Amino acid sequence: MKKEDLLAKIRANIHTTYDMPSFDQMKGVKYDDPLHQFIEMSQTVGGRVMEIQPGDDINDIIRKAYPDAKVIASNLPEITIANRNPDTVAEANDLNGTDVGVIKGVFGVAENGCIWVPQTMKEKAVCFISEYLVILLDRTQIVNNMHEAYRQVEFNDYGYGCFISGPSKTADIAQALVMGAQAARGVTVVLV
Repeated sequence: MKKEDLLAKIRANIHTTYDMPSFDQMKGVKYDDPLHQFIEMSQTVGGRVMEIQPGDDINDIIRKAYPDAKVIASNLPEITIANRNPDTVAEANDLNGTDVGVIKGVFGVAENGCIWVPQTMKEKAVCFISEYLVILLDRTQIVNNMHEAYRQVEFNDYGYGCFISGPSKTADIAQALVMGAQAARGVTVVLV
């Protein structure tokens, strides 16, 4: 059976239709302290959260968190310890072997600990191919829930972005939890 035939049969047997609700009707959960909730949820999904204090050097914090990292990839000007730049590699595969990727998030979501990360580099593979991912996030940019988050999502010239929440994990294979199956084995959120 062709896809078109199957869809036609389904449409022919729909007796009642419903309009999509407007976003104005959906409020979502609100938190007394969204930052505290964000930190708690980030840790619940397997991430690590570090808060930078005035005067702290972000490069020292990353180096202390990942002392064995040999390849650090970032295009952020403040990350001076980076020795690979996702804007200057010839192709995405050149990022293979990245120990730590350092990127910047735009806002976090208290409800589930995820962070909106628009593509701000030529090769977005750094977000997924790095063994460990460090996401810099302004602590004042936390929304309560995904309803609020989707209202803030914006795309830049690259036209790509994604929500990242903790390390990659799956339990599909033999029902055993595997970390880093599709992306980073660990995620550290650094609140600035």
